Amino acid sequence: MIRILKYAGIVCALVFIGLVGYGAKGYWDALSDAEGLRARADAVIAQGRGGESLGKTHRAILLAVEDPSFPTHSGVDFSTPGAGLTTITQSAAKRLAFDQFHSGIGKIRQTGYALGLESRLSKQQILALWLETLEMGNGPNGWIVGFYPASATIYGRPPAELTDAEFIRLVAVLIAPASYDLVRSDAKLDERAGRIQRLVAGACAPAGFSDVWLEGCRK
Repeated sequence: MIRILKYAGIVCALVFIGLVGYGAKGYWDALSDAEGLRARADAVIAQGRGGESLGKTHRAILLAVEDPSFPTHSGVDFSTPGAGLTTITQSAAKRLAFDQFHSGIGKIRQTGYALGLESRLSKQQILALWLETLEMGNGPNGWIVGFYPASATIYGRPPAELTDAEFIRLVAVLIAPASYDLVRSDAKLDERAGRIQRLVAGACAPAGFSDVWLEGCRK
């Protein structure tokens, strides 16, 4: 029995070291990629597709829903109500660091990559890359990638020129882009948008850290 426990302890230690190493690999990969990502982000921002170009009010709505502590956290957040397990930085890392992302152990490298991004890129650059790579669901001509392309495709205008209701409808899609229909009437999308409208109006609050669906903002 003692020998079994000893071997089990060794195996657990090796697994732990492996997991830490996998997270560290993500961090160092981000440092290696940082120069190219900064250039890519700066080009996006120069083209008017960064976070600041959303407009102050719309940017605040987006962050309130997707990552309330984005301006201050270091890549991860385990306490803000409604934040859930994935920050904007981790979400960007998921698409920048993986050809195909698989949850579970992939989350470890994703988090390491996010921490690396935060150490080398500005918040403005990270937000620009996230907006540029977002999955936005099906449009009239197929799958849409990018928040600005979605705004142009669905409404024919950039996000800063949308009404708050139009902008919120785009934000509502982000939690499950394949589940909603931006092109036609969609009661599920309208219900999600209604929760967000109540949140940003201060009429409700997330029920806890993991309340990304805003159950605390049901009618």
